Amino acid sequence: MSPDNEVIETSIAEPAIFADLYDRHARSVFRYAAQRVGDHAAEDIMSDTFVVAFEKRRTYDTAVPDARPWLLGIATRLIRRHTRLEAVAWKGMTADLAGRIAPDFVDQAHDRIDAQRLVHRLDRALTRLRAEDRDTLLLYAWADLDYAAIAGATNVPIGTVRSRLNRVRRVLRQAAGISINSEEVEHGRADPAPQHP
Repeated sequence: MSPDNEVIETSIAEPAIFADLYDRHARSVFRYAAQRVGDHAAEDIMSDTFVVAFEKRRTYDTAVPDARPWLLGIATRLIRRHTRLEAVAWKGMTADLAGRIAPDFVDQAHDRIDAQRLVHRLDRALTRLRAEDRDTLLLYAWADLDYAAIAGATNVPIGTVRSRLNRVRRVLRQAAGISINSEEVEHGRADPAPQHP
């Protein structure tokens, strides 16, 4: 099987070959889009991603053998057009998360209230993130891309990806009420301890 870059390069002269790229990555693009905007819009995002990719295939960097980060970068830009739907998806996701955080028993009402407050704070923090920070987080968490692939998908240096993810982690820790020594976090030596009001 030819690597993605060869398929894309060949598709310039033989457009039908581009279908191989679709067969390889459509599922991954759909799954990522579904997590971002829900199944109802994911099919359109996936289709539009491959239409845009086909139209822009001549601009693909053929030195990069794996086209998945490129395709997910296109999908990310298309998802930005669906921000209203994304907001609805966040609300649905956080409601579901709130239901799973604590079992629905009467004797645990206090825990459920605390969990709902935490989910609300996290939801508010996530929706207030800058679009590029949220995109970076979701490419990392939901699309399972590493820093280098995210950099390729979003056309930014890898250091920018690191900065964005560090900023997101700080915002989410603050929203969750977690306090840790920033120097320890940078070097991966800290286990965050919750703050108690």
